[in-house]
Order: sequence, then structure tokens, then C-alpha cells
Amino acid sequence: MAASPAEITILLKAWSGGDEAALARLTERVYPELCVMARRYMQNERQAITLQTAALVHEAYLRLVDVTHVESNDRAQFFAMVAQMMRRILVDAARARAALKRGGNVIRVNFDETALLSSASDQSVLALDEALTAFSRFAPRQAKVVELRYFGGLTEEETTAAMKISLRTVRRDWTLAKAWLSRELTAG
Repeated sequence: MAASPAEITILLKAWSGGDEAALARLTERVYPELCVMARRYMQNERQAITLQTAALVHEAYLRLVDVTHVESNDRAQFFAMVAQMMRRILVDAARARAALKRGGNVIRVNFDETALLSSASDQSVLALDEALTAFSRFAPRQAKVVELRYFGGLTEEETTAAMKISLRTVRRDWTLAKAWLSRELTAG
């Protein structure tokens, strides 16, 4: 059974108040939703099996454990934070594999991270991350909308709540960002 928004808010407030066990309870309650989010990341990967999805969720959880100051007070903000972590995990894994392919220095990589992506998609993950990073330099709000919608799988309404902007602004930002990123990715 999925956790209610009120239950998530209570657990987030407890976690931000220093209750470390609240994060474990929160993660247990939203684990199915985290798996859906991870599957969205993995949807373009060949043979995106459950173990890979679980590895992404577990790596994100390990990073959440290290968070000392929690700024998320509701469901949308929490999932936005997790989406950003998942994006970083996938990009870091792709970069590590790309460095190894070039014969660079040996880099210590977590075993679970190496299983997250097929090598065929490393370039597309890196290209999207590069384009989104460049876009965020002059359009940070629009880039955040992309991160929440595309990587986090948040709805327009959830993105509105997480960013505290209007639904119309989210829609306009999403349209602009998709057009700009599409142009950049096809030009590259």
C-alpha cells in the first residue's frame, strides 16, 4: 500500500528533525514508487532487469543516508531530491566506464553501479547530462523542470508543488526545455 502524502510529510519532518529511523520507514513506504522511478531511468536500457533497478534504488538510499540537512517537506520535494540523486548515479557510472574505456587511471567503481547501464547507452546519458548542464547555466528553472519531469517522473502538478511555481509556468518551461534539448542533442 502506497504511503499517503500526509504520512510522507510526517516522516520527512521526523527525518529532518534528526530521527534516522524515519528515513528507513519512509523508504520502506515509498519503495515501490522509487522502483517505478528507477525503471523510468532504465526504460531505454537493454535488458533493464529488476536487479539493476533495485541497485539504482539502493544506491540512492545509501546517498540519502548520508544527507545531513533535509530540505524536503513533502512528497514532491522528496522525489525531486531522489530523482537528482538517481541522475547523478547514472551519470557517474557512465563517466567511470568511459574513463576505463579510454585506458585512463584505474577508477574504483561500486559493483552495483557498473551493472546499472549498458555500455551502449553511456554516450547518450553523458550527452543528455552535458546538454542539461549547459541549459541550466542560462535557464536553471527550466532545467530543474526537466530533471523533475523526465528523470524524476513527477507529474506537472507534483512539479508545480516541488518548485512552487504555477502549472502554466511548468508547462511553458517543459515545452521550451524539450525544444532546446532536442535541438542540442540532434546537432551534437
